[in-house]
Amino acid sequence: MLVLGRAGWVCYLRLMGRSLSFCGVILAAGESSRMGRDKALLPWPPESSAASFAETFLSAAIRLFVPYVDIVLVVAGKNAEALTPIVYARGASLVVNPDPDRGQFTSLQVGLHEVLNRGRDAAMITLVDRPPVKAETIQFLIDQFEHGAAKATWAVVPEYQGKHGHPILAGREMIEAFLRAPATANAREIEHAHQDKIAYVPVDDPFVASNVDTPEEYAALPS
Repeated sequence: MLVLGRAGWVCYLRLMGRSLSFCGVILAAGESSRMGRDKALLPWPPESSAASFAETFLSAAIRLFVPYVDIVLVVAGKNAEALTPIVYARGASLVVNPDPDRGQFTSLQVGLHEVLNRGRDAAMITLVDRPPVKAETIQFLIDQFEHGAAKATWAVVPEYQGKHGHPILAGREMIEAFLRAPATANAREIEHAHQDKIAYVPVDDPFVASNVDTPEEYAALPS
């Protein structure tokens, strides 16, 4: 039986008129201690805006991913019970990190294990404390990821004004590199170790690099 690498697989899919399938991974297991409440449940748009909000950070992230991925996985921790109604109401799946106190990297590993368990070889990864990026940004990153397959690119990372951000698109090689690392590692260390295999792509979307850790940062977000 012929076994194709990712570049060959992407070429095969193009010949068949199909695109590469992704599994979305939303990391939402943090305790949000600096915010004072669960960032996954923050209203979106922000409460400070004139418009009435209809979503949360979590529901907006799921909605953004759904058109571009086969499955959306939300990695929760101690907040799993609170997130469950939002996750299932929007057609996503819940994965629980049994020990989120070990750090965010363990949540990433839990999510990526499930990506492989679901039979997928590519993941679209984001943090729940980011406002949703533009749909055009997602499509642009997918295009860059697929075109990079011929160059043996393992992952595509967006950047805005020199700052790296999310969502990250990771192929099988990058997923396995994350999973081989010890739980005490962090994603940045693993990316740095394989920098020559990663495409850093400038985008005109400030939300890819937005960190929302405090009430002040949340209040300052544009609607």
